[in-house]
Amino acid sequence: EVQLVESGGGLVQPGGSLKLSCKASGFTFSNALMNWVRQAPGKEVERVATIQTFHNYTNYADSVKGRFTISTDNANNMLYLQMNSLTPEDTATYYCTRVETSGSSQVDWGQGTQVTVSG
Repeated sequence: EVQLVESGGGLVQPGGSLKLSCKASGFTFSNALMNWVRQAPGKEVERVATIQTFHNYTNYADSVKGRFTISTDNANNMLYLQMNSLTPEDTATYYCTRVETSGSSQVDWGQGTQVTVSG
């Protein structure tokens, strides 16, 4: 089955940086549609970044464009999110997701990793 395991979250001061990781398994990662999404308490889920792992297509939410970078290490089935210039508004649980693109449109989620920007 599809498995997505996030790591790298933590507490960081405003203006700081953090790099999140997601280890993927159970599907062909080297040609996949992957996202980072986040959710803060009381707020809607927000897609922050997308990458197509074969074509290297990337797309970012306006709220993070220029500050966040999504990337992959296809040889190791790893998805990353480099986050710079963090603000308290970036505080959320961050999830990596995979969208099945052969018909079902099923979205698989990891367990999430907490990012807190404070101080």
